[in-house]
Amino acid sequence: MSDISPPIDPAISPQHCGLVAILGAPNAGKSTLVNALVGQKVAIVSNKAQTTRARLMGIAIEADTQIILVDTPGLFEPRRRLDRAMVSAAWGGAEAADAIVLVVDARKKRREYLEPILTTLATRPERRILVLNKVDATPKEPLLVAAEELVAAGGFDEVFFISALTGDGVAELKTRLAALMPPSPWHYPEDQVSNASERLLATEITREQLYRQLHDELPYDSAVRPESYAVRADGSIEIHQQIVIARDSQRPIVLGKGGSKLKSIGETARKELANLLGAKVHLFLHVKVEEKWAESRDLYEEIGLDWVQ
Repeated sequence: MSDISPPIDPAISPQHCGLVAILGAPNAGKSTLVNALVGQKVAIVSNKAQTTRARLMGIAIEADTQIILVDTPGLFEPRRRLDRAMVSAAWGGAEAADAIVLVVDARKKRREYLEPILTTLATRPERRILVLNKVDATPKEPLLVAAEELVAAGGFDEVFFISALTGDGVAELKTRLAALMPPSPWHYPEDQVSNASERLLATEITREQLYRQLHDELPYDSAVRPESYAVRADGSIEIHQQIVIARDSQRPIVLGKGGSKLKSIGETARKELANLLGAKVHLFLHVKVEEKWAESRDLYEEIGLDWVQ
């Protein structure tokens, strides 16, 4: 007798599951929204644009529905190979989606940067939802005018007004997204909140601190490369990472006086990782100068991006 159960017919599944692509320009609040929908942190957040580089999935649950949220890099005019890889990852995240959510910073009055995004979205077959974010800091009348203009340009099916930071409107959006998901068994266990490996999550947490603590002192030509990730016999986790910078003149910025800045970055990242992973973490960081790191095919693979020409 075979112990293999027959496949469940998706059409009669009591559960629902689907994919939602979260798109938008840099710093629109996509990662904050994904975290709010999931109910805990799965994507790094920074007030610097282009924080999200890889295509990461957050997994939200609403009643009998599992919503797989693809947090994509911001869409912008690509100039470097890294830029092209990030934009490619963003549009790639929309492939086979059951719905596409475009997140727009409602505070910005000039929206010319959205024109190429709207033009592409207007021809997409997926359900398109416009989300005007940061409405807690925006007067009501301009919001309604912006919504009308954007709906006309992008062919959106629905509009939501939210503040991902405060949570206003997020529950309503989540309920609507759940209603759009097709009948299907869940793709992930109920307690799983992201598809990111712990190794990749660890590098993202360190990179978040790199941005937050160095602010505008360090430009975007930096990366965090995972070196090793191992569980010790006592259950604690030992992580070694490399902070890659493009110029030797940037080394003192990352290190700080007597290594104080690197120590602060590592200590804050270590505490957050210990909380997320539920275990003691030993985090070891060192700085490496690699002038052409943005042309390194291996590093792209390590940080979750495809190599593009």
